[in-house]
Amino acid sequence: MSNPKFAKLIRKINIYPPYLGMGIRVASFSDDFTRFEVQLRPRWYTRNLFGTHFGGSLYAMADPFFVFIVTMNFGRGYVVWDKSASIDFLKPAKGTITGIYEIGLERLEEMRAEVDALGKSTFHFEAELLNESGETVARVSKEVYVRAKG
Repeated sequence: MSNPKFAKLIRKINIYPPYLGMGIRVASFSDDFTRFEVQLRPRWYTRNLFGTHFGGSLYAMADPFFVFIVTMNFGRGYVVWDKSASIDFLKPAKGTITGIYEIGLERLEEMRAEVDALGKSTFHFEAELLNESGETVARVSKEVYVRAKG
């Protein structure tokens, strides 16, 4: 299912100015675009008043990836948008932070079947942001809206 066009696009995210400036990079992604591992590295100029990662950077590292997974796996016959999002800050985020965003192929097929039957639907996803010790520093919740075109 690997699509060279999508792979090239994902690699370009690492030079997207907001991500580049915040120290966010896609560390890896699966060939079928169902899993992204994203890292936020510390920068002196993105720390908050308490010396930890700025909360906006923590959210930014999670922002597009569930939409990317759905879009890249559903194709042009669907409209995919973020509907809502929230982030719970659980502990101070220091050092390199990692987020893994993943939707399994089976779940994607279930979602596609639901959208094809109903014309549209909204799906909920969560991801944990982990520090270098593997502790959860934040939890991101996203709702993704999907509608069949036409």
